[in-house]
Amino acid sequence: MTETKLKVESKKLKVISTSARLKTLYNEQYKVELAKELKLNINEVPKLRKISVNVGLGKAKDDKKLLEIAANTLSKITGQMPVSTTSRLSIATFKLREGNKIGMMVTLRGNNMYEFMDRTINIVLPRLRDFHGVSNKSFDNQGNFSIGFRDQSVFPELTFEETSTAHGLQINFVIDAKEKAHAQALLTKFGMPFMKEGK
Repeated sequence: MTETKLKVESKKLKVISTSARLKTLYNEQYKVELAKELKLNINEVPKLRKISVNVGLGKAKDDKKLLEIAANTLSKITGQMPVSTTSRLSIATFKLREGNKIGMMVTLRGNNMYEFMDRTINIVLPRLRDFHGVSNKSFDNQGNFSIGFRDQSVFPELTFEETSTAHGLQINFVIDAKEKAHAQALLTKFGMPFMKEGK
């Protein structure tokens, strides 16, 4: 192949983006739209900082099997190995000692965070029975948003055998925003199906 042909061929090569779909949309489109809609400086636009996925073990804190099931659930649905969360205090009423394992958690950032949110919004939530949208009352005072699941069977990454012992989990979206309304506007852009007011 001649040198001129090589130059022509190299010009035809397309650059394939490895960035997550929602991350690209946020940086190229949603950020500008939110700045206009919310009348904010581009640096004040709400931003998703991280997502934490938690499994609380409750009464089954000493059950090794449930610890393994929870760890398997989190690693399969997030693609990351979970870490154990431990009790900071001893509470006799709950037979809890300081340092006891009380749950498992994973913290997602970057591409993994956006890809997990994409799957949750577009695959997991539509699989919920009698689903009418997520509550807009699930924001805390800082604008962070939480969704709770009664069991892990709605996640398609898990087999039937892996969901035979059910456990709940919680997803927390940590958002940098000036107020709750701005955080909700951000999640709405990403496609979060909020329940219509009055329902």
